[in-house]
Amino acid sequence: MLYRPFTELDFEALQALDLEQLQLEYPHFDSLEEPEKQGRIRTSLPALKFYERSEHSFVAEKDNVLYGAIFAQSVWQGDRPSVLVSRLWVREENLEVARGLLRACAKSTYDAAVYEIHAPFPKKWLELGTLEEFKAQGLYGVRLMGGRSRGGPGVPLLEF
Repeated sequence: MLYRPFTELDFEALQALDLEQLQLEYPHFDSLEEPEKQGRIRTSLPALKFYERSEHSFVAEKDNVLYGAIFAQSVWQGDRPSVLVSRLWVREENLEVARGLLRACAKSTYDAAVYEIHAPFPKKWLELGTLEEFKAQGLYGVRLMGGRSRGGPGVPLLEF
């Protein structure tokens, strides 16, 4: 498996991977209203161009097929930099591919003299987070507002 930064040549495959993963995560995705669908898609052209330049986003590729991707960016928190992972997609929930993508992101983070990575871990990836030495510091909550608050992704914190 090759882990590499992605380019504009990967955009179409990334969009297909995003849609595939959204349909797996949310079986009712195709029936959502268009604004809600657009709110969940992470591969708009502006997003792809942004993450292409982030220096911390990668794809997992083998034989010209994308098996996964990680989108991450540097964030300044006022007292120190960190890298924030916003999305980790992996076909067939392959733990080794997910682990390789996290390691590629960790290497780029360390090479940039940044020593903190923040990443969301849905329950299916808790083992991965443990293997890669992530530590829980409480739950990470996201509040969606406006029209997105009605049907947005996630579960109430007490149900996690």
